[in-house]
Amino acid sequence: VYIGYLNVKLPHGHCGVSNDLQKHLERITSVGPRPTGSPENEVLTVNFLLEQIEHIKADSASGPNSVTVDVQRPTGSFSIDFLGGFTSYYDRVSNIAVRLEPKAGAQHLMLANCHFDSVANSPGASDDAVSCAVMLEVLHSLANLSTPLRHGVVFLFNGAEENVLQASHGFITQHPWAKQVRAFINLEAAGVGGKEVVFQTGPENPWLVQAYVHAAKHPFASVVGQEVFQSGVIPSDTDFRIYRDFGNIPGIDLAFIENGFLYHTKYDTSDRILTDSIQRAGDNILAVLKHLVMSEELADSSEYRHGNMVFFDLLGMVVVAYPARVGTIINYMTAMATFLYLFKKCSHPSNLAYATAVVILSWLVTLLTVLIIALVRRGLFLADLVCLFLLQGVRRLEVGELYFDVSLLLWCGALVYLTANGLCSAYVPMLMVAFPLTTKLLLAREFKLRGASIKYSVLYQLGLALPYVHFMFLIWVVFEIFTPILGRSGTEIPPDVVLATLVTLTTLFLSSFFLHFIYLARSTKWLLAGLGTVFTVFLVLVLCGMFFPYTADPSGPRPKRVFLQHTTRTFHGLDGQVKSRDSGLWINSFDYTGMQHITPIIPEINDTIRTSCQEDRPFCGYPWFLPVKFLVKKNWYLPAPEVFPKSPIEFQVLSKEQTKWGTVKITFEVKGPSHMSLYLRPHQGASLSSWSFGDGVPQYHLAGEYFIFYSHGLDAPAWNFWFEIQDPSGPEGMISVAISSHYFFGEDQRTVQLEDMLQRFPKWAFPSSWVSTYHMYRY
Repeated sequence: VYIGYLNVKLPHGHCGVSNDLQKHLERITSVGPRPTGSPENEVLTVNFLLEQIEHIKADSASGPNSVTVDVQRPTGSFSIDFLGGFTSYYDRVSNIAVRLEPKAGAQHLMLANCHFDSVANSPGASDDAVSCAVMLEVLHSLANLSTPLRHGVVFLFNGAEENVLQASHGFITQHPWAKQVRAFINLEAAGVGGKEVVFQTGPENPWLVQAYVHAAKHPFASVVGQEVFQSGVIPSDTDFRIYRDFGNIPGIDLAFIENGFLYHTKYDTSDRILTDSIQRAGDNILAVLKHLVMSEELADSSEYRHGNMVFFDLLGMVVVAYPARVGTIINYMTAMATFLYLFKKCSHPSNLAYATAVVILSWLVTLLTVLIIALVRRGLFLADLVCLFLLQGVRRLEVGELYFDVSLLLWCGALVYLTANGLCSAYVPMLMVAFPLTTKLLLAREFKLRGASIKYSVLYQLGLALPYVHFMFLIWVVFEIFTPILGRSGTEIPPDVVLATLVTLTTLFLSSFFLHFIYLARSTKWLLAGLGTVFTVFLVLVLCGMFFPYTADPSGPRPKRVFLQHTTRTFHGLDGQVKSRDSGLWINSFDYTGMQHITPIIPEINDTIRTSCQEDRPFCGYPWFLPVKFLVKKNWYLPAPEVFPKSPIEFQVLSKEQTKWGTVKITFEVKGPSHMSLYLRPHQGASLSSWSFGDGVPQYHLAGEYFIFYSHGLDAPAWNFWFEIQDPSGPEGMISVAISSHYFFGEDQRTVQLEDMLQRFPKWAFPSSWVSTYHMYRY
């Protein structure tokens, strides 16, 4: 069992790192949004980073370690099962790789990764400029050490992460240094500032968790977060996946999580990231990297590969970590002790079984009640009290004891279930069983002599303090992450239902052992009166509409996210002639409320212009930037004049030929902006057999279509690709091919109509906007 609490002595001069970090952050974000392919990303930010790296290289020239810089412009393609599954193609995106190693050289490398690009219309301070600023200072500190490093470290500043992890793929699959990388640390963000949490490690390789435990100055880690994230519940992914899946190397994934309402919005500015947050991140990354590059494990990580770790921190002060196999033994021993306690104690097993069934029933009634009326906790306590008092022949004191035993049994059931399924998160119910059981056993004599005395109550609550404080801390993290996510998870997921479920489950879990006191109290009328008052007050407030979900308050904005594209759509027939064309403002709401709060302000955006999916057209006939149509099914299309980008897309068929094996091979060439999306929809009876992307095997989206995401950096050549299709010889042709172009920066990003519409949106909305086109062809 590893328990880490370590104050790392940082290199001389580190006390002044905050000012430099802040300056780096402000310089990176001062150029504005930095989408891949833009001059802000490919020229201004790249030049700034190279300038700072050259200063570091010059300052450390006389030291025992050397600095080597390489600018990589990779081209490649891969398929990924994220967002239903799609394929990504990139051309000449930017990577700045900095290799720090002893002057004698190094065989084994550690990788530290950040990305300096941002989404369109956001300065991207937290995601992920601050991480790049931290890496610059960590590089400076390590490069100026007076002793040589044991191993080398590569600092990768990648310029195409927001394009669905492209630049990291280019490095790990193509760069010559990648073969020497043994492990990595990835720095990310799902919020703006706060603490950076370790939310993924591995796969396996428990020595990485041990290194974090030993070295991190301000630990914040949880295996619960890891298992929740890897379950796919959170619609997000990081470069961690690329290094794990395509590089086959283990790593640690860290991210800022606080204030996720501002993530990917105009509010993600440098002034919102507190200096303490930046300093804390710098301290942690420097300490952990320094520990790893000096460690023996990095040289032969395969020897330490097998096994997982249970890890969690206690209020950021101490990290507990132990091997999962040890956790399994602890969990089953705890469960055995619990069952033995219950077996010896229960003189009437039927009472325990009946009480357990009643409690589970009351919980289900409570959850159902909350989901129906979006409310509070009254049902929980009332149902339990009424139902448990139905136990005939049981005295009030015994009811209290019985409720404790039921809680113990249910938590123990959860412990056994999670452990049997190999989940490291089973440590949570283990704590919620071990501490109450131990406390109860230690206070048995006190309770027998004096009953529910003040001394007993105080000691009982002290015994439950550690698991309850930790559990409440986990609950805070869950709400900190999930509440903002529900504001950007699409139009199909009702956030009130999700949050009501989370609140109800939280109340059930936290109240489990404390309801023991209700039955020991002389009277419950004041408790029920208080809960009834809370119920009534909040029900009235909710029904009166007092809780508006959005705000433009500068101190804590919670914007409504809307995507607007001024687009022109062109549809061609089998003969190549234009069959129809239209133009409009295509509007996507990224939360469940749709346009109901916008329509009173902009009456033109109403249900009369709601779109419906045209199934015979690839991806419904609209210019989806990413394949998220299954999440965002409520869209609006307001007619507007045609768009005329100064750099229009050029799409042509280079060749169409019959192969020896009976397929038709079609080759295309495309010239267009830095971001394009290609959609392929084979007609009935037809199927794609191969193509020029990824590993050559077509990967379809869950909708049965094919989505290829394309982006390029500067000076990229024309995009050439091909696919082979089995020809059904049908009257409607073989396949529908559509391509959309997206203008995220420069003069082509805006139109007069788009600007006028943006001005009409309320201040509490964040409309992210750009110009696009959609062209469909049939073959």
